[in-house]
Parts: sequence; C-alpha cells; structure tokens
Amino acid sequence: MEPVKKEHELLVSVSPHIKSEESTSRIMWTVSISLLPATLMGVYFFGMKALFVLALSIISALASEYIFQKALNRKIMVGDGSAFLTGLLLGMNLPASVPFYIPIIGSFVAVVITKQLFGGLGFNVFNPALIGRAFLLISFPKLMTIWTVPVSALTQLDAKTTATPLGILKEEGVAKLMEVFGNKMSLYQHLLSGNRAGSLGETSAIALLIGGLFLLYKRYITWHIPLSFLATSAVIAWIFGAKGEFFAGDPIVHLISGGMLLGAFFMATDYVTCPSVKNGQILFGVGCGFLTMLIRLKGGFPEGVMFAILIMNCFAPIIDRSFKSKVFGAVKQDKAKETRK
Repeated sequence: MEPVKKEHELLVSVSPHIKSEESTSRIMWTVSISLLPATLMGVYFFGMKALFVLALSIISALASEYIFQKALNRKIMVGDGSAFLTGLLLGMNLPASVPFYIPIIGSFVAVVITKQLFGGLGFNVFNPALIGRAFLLISFPKLMTIWTVPVSALTQLDAKTTATPLGILKEEGVAKLMEVFGNKMSLYQHLLSGNRAGSLGETSAIALLIGGLFLLYKRYITWHIPLSFLATSAVIAWIFGAKGEFFAGDPIVHLISGGMLLGAFFMATDYVTCPSVKNGQILFGVGCGFLTMLIRLKGGFPEGVMFAILIMNCFAPIIDRSFKSKVFGAVKQDKAKETRK
C-alpha cells in the first residue's frame, strides 16, 4: 500500500538552509577590487616598473593554475578569481626593483605548491601569497630587500635605493627616522600617503584603509581579526617600542608602516587559513599582533607580519576546535546521562 501524500508536506534537507547570492568567484573579484586604491598608489609612486611587476605576478599566477589543472585533467578554475588575487597580493608584497623572474617563481610557488598540491582552493594550510613571498625572501634575500625611493612619475624607470622606515627604525633608531623625514607629522604624512620606500602595495596606509573598510562594509570580513591584530600591535609598540624605557613607543608608526594594514585586512582574514569561529579569530589576531611586534622589536628582521600570519596559520585548526560551538541540546543530554548514572 502506497503512503498517502499530503498537500503541504514539509521537506527538510541538509544544511546550509540560508542561501545567498555571494559566491567564491564574486568574493575573490571583490577583494581584488578593494585592493585597487593601494595598487594604483603603488604604480603612481614607483612608476611603470611597479606595473610590470604586478602584471607579471598576476599573469604568472593565472598561467601556473591553468597549466597545472590542464596537465592533470582537472576542471579549469582560473575564472574564479583566486589565482588572480594570489598573484596581485604577491605582487603587492614585492619591491619595485626585483628582476622579472622573481614574480614568476613566487607565483608558481604560491599557486602550484602551496594551493594546488594541497588539493586546490579551500584545502591549503598556509596563505599562498605569503608562502610565495617567504620562499623568495629565503632564496633571494638580497633582491627582496632592495628598496627604491618613490619616483612619483610614471615615465621614470630608475630610482635611488634606500631603507624602509621600519628598517631605519630597527637599525638606527627613532632619531635617524626623524632626521630623514624631518619631524613626526611629516613622517605620518609620508606613511599615510605612501610616499616612502617599501613593497609595492603596502606603502599607502590611506589606500589600504579604504580597501579594508570597504570589505568590512560588504561584510566579506569582520572586525575580529583586523581589530585584535592592530590593537595588540599598538599596545606592545606603546609599551616596549622605545629603547631603554617603557610606555614611550609610537604605536602609530608601527600601525601604518610596513605590511601591517595589508596583512591585517587582506591576508590574515583569508577564509581558508584563518579560524572560522569569532572568538577564535580574536585569539588569532592577538597572536598575529604579538608575533609581529616580537619580530619587529627583538628579531633579526625589521618586519614580522608575514612570519606572524604564517605561524598563526598553523594554529588555525586547533583554535577552531578549541572554540567550536556545542551541539544544540548536547548539554541537556549529558546532564540526563549523569542523572541516570
């Protein structure tokens, strides 16, 4: 006998039950668009050489993913925007002075070794662009630490080399930093605008803040990681940032220098390599901020954002498991079992 069919039968399917128009592709391309202000400022200050490095990084990332997936007869996913974003982020983490083979090698390591060999998008343990940069820094330390003075002219290809503000602060102290930039307000102005030596996409603090706030507005990221990252870095810089005395450091210089803003808004918040639980994200951000300042103040490198995020990527799965939500009704069931005993 066949079961009687009801007119208003309730159909229940597996989660997720909430659907959205957002997709992986849309998110990736939107994040790339949010990086446009910082990208344009990098090209403006470092000239056509910067545009060449950025374009080569993106093209190499797209080509690496296409060739790898084609060779293994996998579905071609170049159009989802993830390889484009990886190439763009890698390019933004490179100096304008690097030779052409540097972004090609870095993109291959980022896309093929870090992402595709682990199973593709969603399976990588570490942030691909940062692994690409770390590989380049270890393999070509001299080429990766030659910084050029901003030229502010699109037709000028050659520029003088100099140290970054963090490099000057690390090696020669705050007095030398003030000597180079004149005074504290002038220093802040250069750091905010991007008119200083550094990687292509990390110099303009204002442009990065515009992109980061746009992502917060679109709700593609939440405040948990960026705020905890920046707040922890600021507190440590204030307490321990001045040599020889406590509570005399300048947190503003550390917040708007180096890769702090690029890392806090665009790289530490990577969906795949950061915790998904909100409380866990706060701990993740605190860890990134602590490690960044530990390396900046006590380590051998003037910058620590890259290493801090990669180290915390290792702890992301553990953090997620530690802060995972309890199953609804599980507490009542546990109490019932204890009562029976």
